[in-house]
Amino acid sequence: MSTVLPSRSDYRTDHPYSEQHLGSTELKPSFRIDLRNYSNKDYDKFVTVKTVRDWSLLKWKHVGKPYEVKTVSKSRRLWEQEHEATMEAKTSWIYFNKAFHEWFDKDVPQEIKKQRQAFFKSISAFNPAEISEVLGDVTRIHLWNYVHRIQDGVWDPRGKPAMFEGLDVHKPRILFLGAAEGYEGMQLAAMYPGAEIVLVDYDEYCKTVRYGDFPESYPFLGMNPATGGQKVYYKNDFQVAYVIDDIRNLPFGKEFDIVISVGLLEHFPDNHKAEVMDWHRKFLKDGGYVIMTTPRNQWKSRLFYLIMADVMNHTYRELMNVEQMGLYVYENGFNIVRHGYMKAHNAIIAQPR
Repeated sequence: MSTVLPSRSDYRTDHPYSEQHLGSTELKPSFRIDLRNYSNKDYDKFVTVKTVRDWSLLKWKHVGKPYEVKTVSKSRRLWEQEHEATMEAKTSWIYFNKAFHEWFDKDVPQEIKKQRQAFFKSISAFNPAEISEVLGDVTRIHLWNYVHRIQDGVWDPRGKPAMFEGLDVHKPRILFLGAAEGYEGMQLAAMYPGAEIVLVDYDEYCKTVRYGDFPESYPFLGMNPATGGQKVYYKNDFQVAYVIDDIRNLPFGKEFDIVISVGLLEHFPDNHKAEVMDWHRKFLKDGGYVIMTTPRNQWKSRLFYLIMADVMNHTYRELMNVEQMGLYVYENGFNIVRHGYMKAHNAIIAQPR
């Protein structure tokens, strides 16, 4: 079922960053390199909140229900018209993965230049339909440039390590549910050296392309167990197995120190939330940690999912605040160790009661 992927020693790859680059950041054509530490003065951090002191007293009437994103992609609408049926969950996930990943591959400055030229060409031709379409392309590439490349709000290499720090684990086994490219699993492994990562997704594209094409030159800032200082790691430094299967079919027992999901819970309506939470519980060792994130319900996120609908909106999706997310977690049998938010995501660390 699982495939153990080669270690760094099996490759000859380009690793351009080392400890001498600590504290630096650099814009690449498709993403940002960031080897800076967060600080309390930075926006790039995990903000721990204490809005709820006793989760047992919090009720849905206090927090309301999440915001459902109802705008769907053109490709989904066309598929449903052609098949005269609602697109099933797995198909929508496959469509989303491909549409989303294509944006990670873009040379953004070149794409901005290309779209600007196309816009002026459409203006000169005075074709209203073409102008509208190209203007949408221009808006999307500029938004993607800001969110992913400038602000680094998708990977968030300072906010997520700030959330992950301080876990009582040693050489942990990490299970990543709905892993896609596995970014957060690799970041955890950099912070807790000697980790074993099992990435799980039921779309083969995630293993072969989203993880397979993740840049080998991308540096992860982690801990050096030999010195107690910091160390730069790369994708091929990590022990990774990738499992292609439905989460409900996984054969594992309670054998993982950390079970993590990033943007999973919000894809399921309320009648499936309990099952999703049980997926996290059933594979966790006693004393282990569940780590979860969901997109924040803020005006920036609503705007992003509206403008990027053709890229993002193939599946059922909600935007939450951290109290709503926490209530789902607490009501389904978990004590919340830490809750807060980053740029684009709510985040919770929890343990089963």
